[in-house]
Amino acid sequence: MKAAVLTSLGSPLAIEDVPEPTLGTGEVIVDVVATRVLSYMNEVFDGTRNYALDLPVIPGPGGIGRVRAIGPDATRLSIGDWVFCDPTVRSRDDVVAPDIALQGLTAAGPGGMRLQQHFRHGSFAEQMRLPTENVKRLGTITPEEATQWCALGTLLVPYGGFLAANLQPGETVLVSGATGNFGSAAVSVALAMGAACVVTPGRNEKILADLVRRFGSRVRPVKLTGVEHDDREAMKRAASGPIDCVLDIMPPSVSTNVVRAAIMTVRPYGRVVLMGGVGMAGGAGLELSYPWIMRNCISIHGVWMYPPDAASRLIALVRAGLLRLEEYETTAFDLDHANEAVTHAAAHGGPFRLTVIRP
Repeated sequence: MKAAVLTSLGSPLAIEDVPEPTLGTGEVIVDVVATRVLSYMNEVFDGTRNYALDLPVIPGPGGIGRVRAIGPDATRLSIGDWVFCDPTVRSRDDVVAPDIALQGLTAAGPGGMRLQQHFRHGSFAEQMRLPTENVKRLGTITPEEATQWCALGTLLVPYGGFLAANLQPGETVLVSGATGNFGSAAVSVALAMGAACVVTPGRNEKILADLVRRFGSRVRPVKLTGVEHDDREAMKRAASGPIDCVLDIMPPSVSTNVVRAAIMTVRPYGRVVLMGGVGMAGGAGLELSYPWIMRNCISIHGVWMYPPDAASRLIALVRAGLLRLEEYETTAFDLDHANEAVTHAAAHGGPFRLTVIRP
């Protein structure tokens, strides 16, 4: 099969013919129809992000495709089914604290690296092998629609955060990082889950106005000034009442002052979800007041990705019409132009933009 292979950090992807994956028990092979390109994939490939990747590797986290082959433990899947390929691979021998690898992207710790040795290659290829439990049925779609369904991979990340926070219909949410690719997805997901109000702080007034245009008066934009106390009070005033849940999904480059200002808007007994990159590129860590956390009974959830059933639940939100994939503007490349796709994704990584490879 044809695949894009990363042979060394800092080098372009090599478009090569490689052996097709072979099926084992507990596995499924999928013909990849479309796969998204992360906006920061170039930083993974040049080593800037320092992701744990054992090279050479076929990169690409997740995608949309059709089932090509199934093992004996698959009782609901059929050959030809349209499916979402969930890249979050978990070890099967510890359900309480499984090791995790993001197939085709990175791994966490020694156990995650062991997983990566087998579920190694991602979706920048004509075929992909996954654990059976990572193949989620979509129902009937057209090959053209597969491109837009790639947005699931972006939407799933904040969805996992809101599931961890037990977000309830009618609650008020603040999304710290709302003007980014994942943050704007968080706004749409929170509204789809029934949030009454979503506070969207940011510096880019054009993007803030676009969020209101897309989703209406339930979105409450706040132009940040960089003054921590003033920004905190402005965010509180923008909400329709006490802020029940704060989701931080800021990138590594953001100051901890900006993150702290947003987090400390949450009401007593409120929940905070940390999913961003603060501190990952070095520098100061996030300082929060111990007495403030303790006396206000604040719950803080660190969340990486999402639970195993999240993809199926999110697909149901899309099918119900509560979450619109049509918000996403997509640009597609074929596999021969994978390097151009990576460059395009880095230059067009704003809200509701999606760069896709169609092998």
